[in-house]
Amino acid sequence: MAPDEIVQFAQGAEILLASATEQVNAGVLQRLAPALRYVATLSVGYDHIDLEAARALGIGVLHTPDVLSDACAEVALMLMLNASRRGYEADRMVRTGNWPGWAPTQLLGIGLKGKRVLVFGMGRIGREIATRARAFGMDIHYHNRRRLPPEQAAGATYHANLDEALRIADVLVIAVPGSPDLKGVINAERLARLPAHAVLVNISRGDLLVDDALIEALSSGRLFAAGLDVFANEPHVDPRYRELDNVFLSPHIGSATRETRDAMGRLLIDGLDTLYQGGTPANLLDPR
Repeated sequence: MAPDEIVQFAQGAEILLASATEQVNAGVLQRLAPALRYVATLSVGYDHIDLEAARALGIGVLHTPDVLSDACAEVALMLMLNASRRGYEADRMVRTGNWPGWAPTQLLGIGLKGKRVLVFGMGRIGREIATRARAFGMDIHYHNRRRLPPEQAAGATYHANLDEALRIADVLVIAVPGSPDLKGVINAERLARLPAHAVLVNISRGDLLVDDALIEALSSGRLFAAGLDVFANEPHVDPRYRELDNVFLSPHIGSATRETRDAMGRLLIDGLDTLYQGGTPANLLDPR
């Protein structure tokens, strides 16, 4: 819903249930106050909610961390495998009846064993991605604002500087939480730092990537392939991606399993129940 629609339908509500697709900005919050007490978002990310305005108005904000980490990590590996092994081209070849039969050099992809994967954003989801990538025999590297404690890093190599980290990334997985400060962080200059024929995966936010730069890198063959689950201006995907064989696309399905969606909903309901009983749930942002 557009902001004006949210205000129209939520007038007088104490609780606003939203998702990552709704922009709950300062204007929305101000127009729904003082009746509005809580915003509960069916997402782990909360960059679509103006937390500063919520704090000023005394509105609590709940989100859904932890319960979607496994599902999102699974999609990251799905994207990584399909990008590396040319899944889109293979599927199309069979579906269109254009498969001529097995051949020794047909659809040669990139194997994952021994490759260096850089997880940009080694939070809960990033660590689950690392666990799965490790099982494929990959060498785990990560970039965060700060180094993880040893028990969380689990042997992964820390890089304090993103630009330097990109130089070793055979596979770059973007799993950092969405933030306005990171818009366009993966631009042409940073893509150029990746090794030739690297693979890029994005399950974070579409606007972290500069589309023009990524499309040029894929078109020129500088990058081997990409797997994208998120896009700028969703659902209006840059049409140039559809013309590329070396990009595997999925429609923002990172947490889309029945088990995960149920768990996300229950987490919000339980959190609201705790608040109404005078408690402080773990999924309350910026507790007052």
